[in-house]
Amino acid sequence: AKTYCTADRAATHGSAEDSFTAIAGGFEWWDSVRKPGPYNAYDVACMMVLFKLARMAGNPGHIDSAIDAAAYAALAGEIATGAGE
Repeated sequence: AKTYCTADRAATHGSAEDSFTAIAGGFEWWDSVRKPGPYNAYDVACMMVLFKLARMAGNPGHIDSAIDAAAYAALAGEIATGAGE
């Protein structure tokens, strides 16, 4: 795990601390603008978009993060509209 987190992962996404700090900022923002109450599937899908956006900021050339962000956004739309049922 140490090798993966400090070498392999860091080569793609930067330092874990910087990445997690950026992700936390996105999650805090989401929490400040969402409707009060427990988190639901829609919240999680949106927060996963924020997670991927933070990764994109750290490594714009890593196309997988952009693809994942688009997929999570599509899932959020499906959840919000009931289209995925």
